[in-house]
Amino acid sequence: MTSVRAHPRAHPRHPHDDAPDTSAEFRRIATLPDGPSKEALRQDVVRAWMPMAERLAGQFRNRGEATEDLRQVAMVGLVKAVRRYDPDRGSAFESYAVPTVVGEVKRHFRDHLWGVHVPRRVQELRVHVRDAVRELTGSPGARTPEVADIAAHTGLSEEEVRAGMAARGGFAPLSLDAEPRGADDGLGLLDTLGSTEPSYERVVQRESLKPCLRGLPERERKILYLRFFCDETQSRIAGRLGISQMQVSRLLSDTCARLGRQAGARAA
Repeated sequence: MTSVRAHPRAHPRHPHDDAPDTSAEFRRIATLPDGPSKEALRQDVVRAWMPMAERLAGQFRNRGEATEDLRQVAMVGLVKAVRRYDPDRGSAFESYAVPTVVGEVKRHFRDHLWGVHVPRRVQELRVHVRDAVRELTGSPGARTPEVADIAAHTGLSEEEVRAGMAARGGFAPLSLDAEPRGADDGLGLLDTLGSTEPSYERVVQRESLKPCLRGLPERERKILYLRFFCDETQSRIAGRLGISQMQVSRLLSDTCARLGRQAGARAA
């Protein structure tokens, strides 16, 4: 296994104590063909930079994700950075790796941790609003900023600020079993939601049929009344009207079909 060198103490250190000197390893990786040797050297470099990835993951603590999960996501970003880094471009590895690792963690939050779907633009507004609130309330005695204060501080419109504020709870939406704020009746949010009222559709259907029913011959209207409002059997209707049950059945079928066509034509 190749040993990755740390910075000699006599030399100036990197901006971060967890930034090892792997420039020689990267130059060697660039010359090796794909295979076990190249992969093993990459793994050595990844291990050397793991403390930096862990530090970057720690910056996202207390945001609703487990520390170990954040660490794993940061390691994925580190592996990608090691694979994609090109030493010939002249920049130090950490200047490429830091945004790669941080971007991987932010992408994880964006794609996997929102409880509801929030457009990316609104997610960005949420970050601007959150940072502005922190800056405006950072001094002792500072009051809670209003929408206009945040808009003036960020350069956003008040509508954009409101959208960002509304998205602040998108990571963990309330359960439908939760009680509404200020409620003391034991009912949950689910109890406050409306539902489709089937009676409305029946009202519409009846009002649509009224003019069609008025246009029916007297005998057909009476058959419909006895069958559907008085719940009479076809045989009893036939006895009342002095016709056969088969005639009653045919009249019911034809009349209902005609009413259906007429009501549909009126609705169109």
